[in-house]
Amino acid sequence: MQSERPHAGQAPPTVQSPSIRHEFSFRPVPVSVVTKLLRKQKMKYQSGPDQIPAMLLKISAPAIANPVATLINESLATGYIPKLWKTARVVPIHKSGDSTLVSNYRPISLLPVMSKVLEKCVYTQLRDYYQYWNYLTPDQSGFRPNHSTTTALLKVCNDIQAGMEQGNLTGAIFLDFAKAFDTVDHGILLEKLKNSGIGDRTLTWFQSYVSDRSQYVSISGSSSLPLPVTCGVPQGSILGPLLFTIFINDLPNVCKASTVHMYADDTVIYTSKPNLPPLEAVLQEQITEVEKWIKNNKLFLNTDKTVTMLFGTAPKLHKLQNPHL
Repeated sequence: MQSERPHAGQAPPTVQSPSIRHEFSFRPVPVSVVTKLLRKQKMKYQSGPDQIPAMLLKISAPAIANPVATLINESLATGYIPKLWKTARVVPIHKSGDSTLVSNYRPISLLPVMSKVLEKCVYTQLRDYYQYWNYLTPDQSGFRPNHSTTTALLKVCNDIQAGMEQGNLTGAIFLDFAKAFDTVDHGILLEKLKNSGIGDRTLTWFQSYVSDRSQYVSISGSSSLPLPVTCGVPQGSILGPLLFTIFINDLPNVCKASTVHMYADDTVIYTSKPNLPPLEAVLQEQITEVEKWIKNNKLFLNTDKTVTMLFGTAPKLHKLQNPHL
């Protein structure tokens, strides 16, 4: 175990008691890293609740990188994030149609740019840790390097085609989670982070990250009163997608008799059998297990948008009296 080394140029993740588990803890963030992050800020970014524009941080990077790095390292060491950095300014953007209808607006969540710099430092270390220990399931194509909707589609289509070539029928269930990102339970998320090797001291930082968050709406120069955000991963954040990936990472474990593939929360469960009755039996068993997982993880399944599909060669399907699941 001690002989293993990260790839060249990659700092090793912090590991304690490797015979028991791999334990992640934060490394200090160098000033040089903070300088690069500040210089990479895009001018078009709107300011968050702190009203500090990204442009200001970008042009002043050489002068402020040192104190910013001190703030970031102090946050990582103490497990504390300032409340302002956890406050989102929500700006409604009109999509199309009647401008008096709320449904025709898309809410854009704007966080302080400084919080995004902090999150980027955490994201890089956490991502490297999970990649080094190969923790994330290969059944997830969302938010991962060298993966996309195209690779997800190719994976599923190739498996269905392979089933046809073997003379099998393939049944698939396409799951639709209702507001999955917004309904992530913080207690369950923290438990999953702990189970993945996040050390207790580091877990305190993530507990601070998800707790005491708030948001308010800003429109036409007026702002609403802030409201608490008690669940979900923060919209518009750097860490949100990775945290959601960790939250849903164990879903494939409950589908032992089928294949699962995900792109973020878009999930398909499928399996192949020579005949329809055993295929239906397996899928029914699998959806029962998935429903238990959904309930245990306090997510919600949109049954109206969850659909089933049956795949097979034309001759195979024509032989069926009712070619549907």
